Amino acid sequence: MDFWDVFWLLLIFIPLLLVWGFAIVDIFRRDDLPGWLKALWIICVVLVPFFGTLIYLIFRPAGATKDERERIDQANKEFVQKYTPSDTSRDLKVLSDLHDRGKLSDEEFAQEKARILK
Repeated sequence: MDFWDVFWLLLIFIPLLLVWGFAIVDIFRRDDLPGWLKALWIICVVLVPFFGTLIYLIFRPAGATKDERERIDQANKEFVQKYTPSDTSRDLKVLSDLHDRGKLSDEEFAQEKARILK
C-alpha cells in the first residue's frame, strides 16, 4: 500500500461510507415520513450514494425525529428562561410606590420584598 491508497482509504472512503450509513439509519429513524417516501429516499441514497446522500442531508428538516424535537423544545425553553427580562425591578418599584403612599405597612413591604427577591 502506498501513500495515496492510505489517503484514499482513511480520509475519503471511510468518512463517505460513514456518512452514507448514517443517512440510511437516519431515514429509518424518522417518524415524519410515510413508508413509501422512506423507500424512495433509500433507493435514491443506495443508487446514487454520494449525491443521494448529499441531497438527503441538505433537504432533511431539523426535528425529524422525536429525540430531536424534544431537544429543540428543551433548548427553546432554556433560551426563553435565560433571555426573558425579569420583572423583579418593576415589581420592586411598584412595591416601593405602594409603601410610599401608605398602602403597605413596613412589615408587609418587607415580606413582599423578601418574596420577590427569592
